[in-house]
Amino acid sequence: MRTSGSEILKKLNVKAFVESLIAIFVGFLIGAIVMYAFGYDAVKAYEGLFKGALGSIDGIAATLDYSTPIMLTALTFAIGARTGIFNIGAESSFYFGAIAAVIFTNIWGNLWFGLLMGMILGALWALPAALLKVYRGVHEVISTIMLNWIGWYFVLYLIVGPYANPNDPNKTIRIPEAARLPLIGDTTLSWGFLIAVLASLFTYFLLWHTGLGFGMRVSGQNPRAAEYGGINPKMAIMWSFIIGGIMSGLGGAIKIQGGYPTYAISQGGANIYGLGFDGIGVSLVGRNHPLGIILSAIFFGMLRAGTSAMQATAHVPLEIVKVIQGIIVITVAIPGLLDLIRAVVRRGSP
Repeated sequence: MRTSGSEILKKLNVKAFVESLIAIFVGFLIGAIVMYAFGYDAVKAYEGLFKGALGSIDGIAATLDYSTPIMLTALTFAIGARTGIFNIGAESSFYFGAIAAVIFTNIWGNLWFGLLMGMILGALWALPAALLKVYRGVHEVISTIMLNWIGWYFVLYLIVGPYANPNDPNKTIRIPEAARLPLIGDTTLSWGFLIAVLASLFTYFLLWHTGLGFGMRVSGQNPRAAEYGGINPKMAIMWSFIIGGIMSGLGGAIKIQGGYPTYAISQGGANIYGLGFDGIGVSLVGRNHPLGIILSAIFFGMLRAGTSAMQATAHVPLEIVKVIQGIIVITVAIPGLLDLIRAVVRRGSP
């Protein structure tokens, strides 16, 4: 059976890719206008950004290192979006994945055991929101926001209390050497990046090439039609939360087990805070598609890794750099946000 050119284009989703490229261009253009308005050279600033993030082995390593955890938290949001829910609980599942790595690798210094326990605790923390949604009809935005705060303060207690490093007040106890993710070559990038890419590919296969994934996507598009076709929308939602929690928990564990050179959680949770929320933007930029998320996470990593070089090259203050980055991210995320809004409207139609 021959496949037409239009069908191939549809599968490749060229339209979405082109829209994202246009959005990136517009974001950088608006950022340039803002910099020129404040008297800074936008060309030099962007030159510094790209050189700092992609112009050296160390820059590329920093870009990919930052992209690793947000790639996994983005998968949490994307899986939820495909199932018709707005799951913003990646943040707290990420916390539990990180603290699980600290706790369980110090019980048994094994690399895979730490990652496994990170995934399990991430999934378990996602369960309350899933149960509230399925059995009590509590909106997931409310429950996940509340659980994010509960999770944050509980993990913060563990960081500053039982698992604080007695020899260094600035961090928790460290991951044992046997449980640390190996570094790639002479860089600071761990093999966690490759695990995150494999997790994205697995998510793509799950959603588009398995019966479970088909049921989740159909439930997200039209729960009534899914139920009529023999699919249980409630179970689809349960699986969405569980798999999403696994991904964020894995991200938290990788962040600490591959976190050269400290291999610990900073006091106050500074190195784990906000990465779940960043994943929402990554997912929207990647159009809530696992393959698009790989590219969008690297794009976010590039923006983060090039910050210092952008400041040094064009002498742009950090505050202006953050404003430019925010403008670019918001502009690039708009097409994905519109896709999500259209999906919600379609889902609510009779």
